[in-house]
Amino acid sequence: MCYDIKASLEAQLNRARRRNDLQAIDEIMERLLPLTDLPIHHASGFSHPEVLIYTDRSPDFPEVATWGLIPHWVKDIEQSKKLWNNTLNARGETIFEKPSFRAAAASNRCVIFVDGFYEHHHYSGHTYPFFIYQNGGKPLPLAGLWSEWTDPDSGGVTLSFSIVTTSGNSLLSRIHNNPKLKGSRMPVILLEEEEDEWLQPIQDELDKERIENLIRDYPEGKLKAHPVARLRGKEYAGNVEGIADEIIYPELKSQFDF
Repeated sequence: MCYDIKASLEAQLNRARRRNDLQAIDEIMERLLPLTDLPIHHASGFSHPEVLIYTDRSPDFPEVATWGLIPHWVKDIEQSKKLWNNTLNARGETIFEKPSFRAAAASNRCVIFVDGFYEHHHYSGHTYPFFIYQNGGKPLPLAGLWSEWTDPDSGGVTLSFSIVTTSGNSLLSRIHNNPKLKGSRMPVILLEEEEDEWLQPIQDELDKERIENLIRDYPEGKLKAHPVARLRGKEYAGNVEGIADEIIYPELKSQFDF
């Protein structure tokens, strides 16, 4: 699963900064930043935050999109609201089959840059949130799908996205142990050299296989994790700076040694 993220402005500008595109960065800051919810210290997908995504139609300049994919075939705003809580994540194993995702998987893929993501660990009847991030602190490029939906009543256009997930690696298997789920999950994290490959068009079966080969877990050695303050309930501090800082839970010492 990937329902909670941290996304700073620095992380979201990562691709543009790597290309040293100063003009694009200035334009993003002036034109797009006011339309987003950045910076995001913590946001749940169920709040449908607006962030920057790099799409296959605009790989060098990001677009503002809402988390929770709305397929093009949705009939009205009510149906879109019922659906988008179920499309925050797209299981990588079935994106070319599921009606909500197959059109996007075939032709609308994107990359979302985040500082890291949060998952909950279940222990002794309680849940403990963990922050998972790149060893070294670099942003994580997440594989995503996007869709553009036009409201037939208002004519308004909504750009939305879903984060593609895969089976969890050994680190996530220890953290993401929800007893209600069959196995752990994690977002598909792309290597830097795989970002452009994920955005390439699919023209034949070999291209499709190339995309499917990118849907895999991320090496444990490239990730770090630590427990953080509560992300739910009365103890939740909200989207505040420092919420991703490490918190020591003595009862977890026998479970983890990070």
